[in-house]
Amino acid sequence: MNKYKTELKWGLIFAGSTLIWMLLERVTGLHDEHISQHMLYTNLFAIVAITLYVLALRDKRENDLGGDMTYKQGFISGLIITVIVTVLSPLTQYLSATFIAPDYFQNMIEFSVQEGYMAEEDASNYFSLSNYVKQSIIGAFVLGVLTSAIVAFFTKSNAPSKG
Repeated sequence: MNKYKTELKWGLIFAGSTLIWMLLERVTGLHDEHISQHMLYTNLFAIVAITLYVLALRDKRENDLGGDMTYKQGFISGLIITVIVTVLSPLTQYLSATFIAPDYFQNMIEFSVQEGYMAEEDASNYFSLSNYVKQSIIGAFVLGVLTSAIVAFFTKSNAPSKG
């Protein structure tokens, strides 16, 4: 397990950052009074997510691999982080929906129906904990794999591998 200590650390940091982001969204009113702006601003978390992967793979390269990391090593490290984030995503969704923003789903249902984006039944099905858990699992995995592939390219060392 010590071999994957860095990945575990960054997977936990990512999960914690997700919860902090949700708290910031709630505090800034994106879950109620500024809910119409939620779609725009929630996507800014991508900047945080990419930054965390860059920091994680740089940490792996410098502290675990002596400054020499191949693309494959970086990609595998990113995949391990992705698996950890994916496994933790149902928990982060539950904590967000239960403790951080318990009114979020109801507020989004009401907003979506009022604005004519969805019928009430569709909105109720979409804005639910079970649906968000499914979405978070798929999203964490797919986006994590893509981010790992891209970030590993930019964080690999340029020096030839020592073996």
